Amino acid sequence: MATNKKITVENLEIVIHTVKNQDYISLTDMAKFRDMDRTNYIIQNWLRTRSAIEFCGLWEQLHNPIFKRIEFDAFKNESGSNSFSLTPQKWIETTNAIGITSKAGRYGGTFAHKDIAFEFASWISAEFKLYLITEFQRLKNDENDRLKLDWNLQRTLAKVNYHIHTDAIKENLIPKELNRNQTSIIYANEADLLNMALFGMTTKEWREENPNAEGNIRDAATLEQLVVLSNLESINAVLIHQKIEQTNRLIQLNKIAITQMKSLINSKQLTKLK
Repeated sequence: MATNKKITVENLEIVIHTVKNQDYISLTDMAKFRDMDRTNYIIQNWLRTRSAIEFCGLWEQLHNPIFKRIEFDAFKNESGSNSFSLTPQKWIETTNAIGITSKAGRYGGTFAHKDIAFEFASWISAEFKLYLITEFQRLKNDENDRLKLDWNLQRTLAKVNYHIHTDAIKENLIPKELNRNQTSIIYANEADLLNMALFGMTTKEWREENPNAEGNIRDAATLEQLVVLSNLESINAVLIHQKIEQTNRLIQLNKIAITQMKSLINSKQLTKLK
């Protein structure tokens, strides 16, 4: 994502275009320090010098794998002569340069990677370059401070959210221990007995609390709850075979559901299945 920011150097507003963490500084804005009305002329005068061509060419060779070195050599050989001229657009198109760009629109103009922009600033004025570097560094320090603040805030929020999440699990997933009144009620079928042991309510009670929900109480269950429910069905069958009365079976199944849910919510193996 590209962003635009501004710094003020010697009463001039200078736009910095950042894309993919690379900063490009407006040469057009910087050239106003020399001549407010002929910025393109100032940039071309610098770009035609041998030192500018050599510096820009070396930068491209270090950072640009598609840079055309043969075309660069031709420009370097011509640089410095009275008849030689070079525009940023011609440099970009001929050599596939990426260190200098030309943009249209609100923040349009000629931009250069900060390394090249600082070299251009040296040609304009040593004093101007010093002020430019100072303001640029101040901007980057401010950005780093904000990033540290954001990181610390996100880290703090992550901790808070973690505790909220674990508390929600404890409150909503781990079954409540049934009270005496709940365990004394005779349930119409064994399915609702298991629902009470795990969810703390019957199918009818769930439907009354969730009138707009699709499906039934088991359709809304989590993976952990479905695993425990399957286990409870097998255990309940054994308890029925042992002729244990319904109230006692409900108490045992409820305790088993609580124990198994506590284990499952911390299971890394089960988490991988989600």
